[in-house]
Amino acid sequence: MRGVGMPLFFFQIRNGRYAGCADQGTDFPDRDAAWKEMTSMCADMAAGISRKLQANSEWNMELLDEGKRPIFRIRIVAESFD
Repeated sequence: MRGVGMPLFFFQIRNGRYAGCADQGTDFPDRDAAWKEMTSMCADMAAGISRKLQANSEWNMELLDEGKRPIFRIRIVAESFD
């Protein structure tokens, strides 16, 4: 059940060519609360992502607003300098 007057946010993950966005949004009281949840989710996922990341690749998670426009992005980038 959606909270009255609460903004709806979506999480999108990109990993190389793969990109997926949640079909159902999540309501949070405000952007700060959504950011806090996003950072918590990324922290929980970071070890698994790092172990599978290949050289010269990127993983990112975006927080999208109700119109599915990006608000925040967290990126993990693996770069080779050879």
